[in-house]
Amino acid sequence: MSSEQPSRLANIALLDGLGNEHKGRLEKRCRWRRYAAGVQILDKNSVDRDVYFVTEGAVQVVNYSMTGREIALARLTAGGYFGELSAIDGRPRSANVVALEDCLLGSLSPRLFIDQIINHPELAVKVLGRLAGIVRNCDERIMDLSTLGAVERVYRQLLRLAEESPVNPGSWIIRSLPTHKAIAAMASTTRETVARSLSQLVSGGIVERKGRILYLRDRDRLEKLAGALDNALEDDVAR
Repeated sequence: MSSEQPSRLANIALLDGLGNEHKGRLEKRCRWRRYAAGVQILDKNSVDRDVYFVTEGAVQVVNYSMTGREIALARLTAGGYFGELSAIDGRPRSANVVALEDCLLGSLSPRLFIDQIINHPELAVKVLGRLAGIVRNCDERIMDLSTLGAVERVYRQLLRLAEESPVNPGSWIIRSLPTHKAIAAMASTTRETVARSLSQLVSGGIVERKGRILYLRDRDRLEKLAGALDNALEDDVAR
């Protein structure tokens, strides 16, 4: 049995098709750094072009409005990566990246990242899929901002965060509910709106909170509320 330690890149989904030996070589060519929760990792318009692999912890990709409101674009946990846009087109960063939790990141130079794509077509397909997902998410977000009220956006964000319970199939939970500030950034609204929206759902028996876990007790009703007008939302929850 080999005593060789697994590569720190072993959990990176993008690199799943590469062998352990190849991942080990890439690991050695990465620059490694730990970031404490709350630390800004990248600044928008930075000249940094590296691709970052999240091997521990979680980060959030954010932008800020003209009034300073934080707008969350993506949340990445261990196994994810970011920075590919600047590595591909050579342009400045399009957003800021902040550590949500203490994390360990490995950064790979843009030249080495492009080399991997050229030499491993399966990686190129995965990157294309990721870019297509970014476009789709942007389209969806534009539609939400154009057609939904703030409360509706909060409800829809909760639906996006929910996953089916592995213990009780057919029921839905949010394992680690983000802070009101984080949800507000995802839904492009205020912490006060998030707090009020969650309070309405709890009082209406639609969700139940236990610590940082949120149980969706009536997902069907939440889905209906997420498509209603703000006034109808408040009236329905109040009944």
